[in-house]
Amino acid sequence: MKKFVIILVSVLSAQLYSCQTNTAQKTESKESKPMETSYKKTDEEWKKQLTPEQYHVLREKGTERPFTGKFTLTTDKGIYTCAGCNTELFTSDQKFDSHCGWPSFDNEIGKGEKILKIKDNTLGMTRTEIVCAKCGGHLGHIFDDGPTQTGQRYCVNSLSLDFKPADKK
Repeated sequence: MKKFVIILVSVLSAQLYSCQTNTAQKTESKESKPMETSYKKTDEEWKKQLTPEQYHVLREKGTERPFTGKFTLTTDKGIYTCAGCNTELFTSDQKFDSHCGWPSFDNEIGKGEKILKIKDNTLGMTRTEIVCAKCGGHLGHIFDDGPTQTGQRYCVNSLSLDFKPADKK
């Protein structure tokens, strides 16, 4: 039983570590510079528009707790948009269950036009942060361990997203 508990804790820890950023960590890597986007808002304007939780994730690069996001298990057909500026980012056809606790996608709409990839050296490792190209909002990270043909896993915070259901015919 003791061996089972140790293995279980190890597996869960590794899974959480693979997706999660440190929510207390608010400093950017030295390579990172303030993002220039076409969508200009002050911090006060963002705070009025977003919930405190959305502001923390989108503007301060926070991370929601795993398995708590409203879109983690959603299978409805439609389009996932940026919660900050409504830019269309992902389709439901690009979504898959990675069992990591956050919504996961194997591709993006626009092939690099709507999502920027930025080197992230926080937490003592090198990862790739994904941000909305229009408003600069933090979405999550991308990993090269996806199970689909693309081999990619866009690990995204539900708080960074809104959802537009597909038209029912």
